[in-house]
Amino acid sequence: MEKKRIVVKIGSSSLTNSKGEIDKVRLMDHVQAIATLKMQGHEVLLVSSGAVAAGFKQLGYPARPVTVKGRQAAAAVGQSLLLQTYQALFSIYDIIPAQILLTRTDFSKKECYKNAYATFEELLERSMLPIINENDTVSISELTFGDNDMLSALVSGLVHADQLIILTDINGLYNANPAKNPQAERIDRLTAITDDMFAFADGAGSKIGTGGMTSKLLAARAALQAGVKVFIGTGQGADKLVTILAGHGDGTYIEHDELAVLANHKQWIALTEVSGKIFIDSGAEQALLDNGKSLLPAGVYRVEGDFSSGDVVEVYSKNGLLGRGEVLYSSLELASAMGKRTDTLSKYPCEVIHRNKWLKIQAN
Repeated sequence: MEKKRIVVKIGSSSLTNSKGEIDKVRLMDHVQAIATLKMQGHEVLLVSSGAVAAGFKQLGYPARPVTVKGRQAAAAVGQSLLLQTYQALFSIYDIIPAQILLTRTDFSKKECYKNAYATFEELLERSMLPIINENDTVSISELTFGDNDMLSALVSGLVHADQLIILTDINGLYNANPAKNPQAERIDRLTAITDDMFAFADGAGSKIGTGGMTSKLLAARAALQAGVKVFIGTGQGADKLVTILAGHGDGTYIEHDELAVLANHKQWIALTEVSGKIFIDSGAEQALLDNGKSLLPAGVYRVEGDFSSGDVVEVYSKNGLLGRGEVLYSSLELASAMGKRTDTLSKYPCEVIHRNKWLKIQAN
């Protein structure tokens, strides 16, 4: 098997017992599986939940706290407990973990994004195991990932992973909620995530975790857009990740043969949060999609949002969302320049979005 770069995401429900404590037996199962992957020569990054779940008992909470200050306090206690446990277990296999705590800012700001990429590359080159979690102790609501499913998707895109494996307590995606409908059938393979799939993917997975199947579908869609194949499911034993990688896992595979390999600057465009919307006419749409041209002010007829030059915006036509790109205008500048020919705009850039900073969104 060729060497691959793999991001493994493990949720709180797969790491802890019903009381919210770290379950070392379950954790050891994951550690053995990751060690097996690394012994086969693969590069592995672990996105691990469990900090809040591991810490709230230590603070005297009877259940997972619901307040921001409670979650952040529990994360502050639990993150060190979680990493200590990982260090002890991975040391059995001579694997050195490297803790990385991320916030949304690390993906939205270009320099932070570049620095994060460089750090991951250095760690992987030296055969370290990055263990990644959200920096819950300092994150504010506007800058959180929502759950670690999306964090794992963003990380997999950032590092140009070959595969994202989301381990959960449900063996894949079903066409109905299997907890409510015994006739529900599992979907073994998907080539895209469509909007109607979210209708039967409701509900969180457990009282310990935060993300249900909806969050996993959102993460899978983000990973696919970044060119990463996804598996959502379960497994047991030291060979479970090897089995998943070989295509025989107990879950749902989400992939297609035309996944684009994006350069770093386009990865950032794909993964960062957008700051606004631009609406363009049919001529500009054809120039962007069919002729590989840049977007000019003349083709823009509406602007939404408050953005600055260098931000990422979504581009729409009458046919819907076309893609996103790094804009060279502020929203105020573009509102003044839209619909006008470039030769009449001497104080503004020629392009609203240069073709090298444009990313088409694949239609579902």
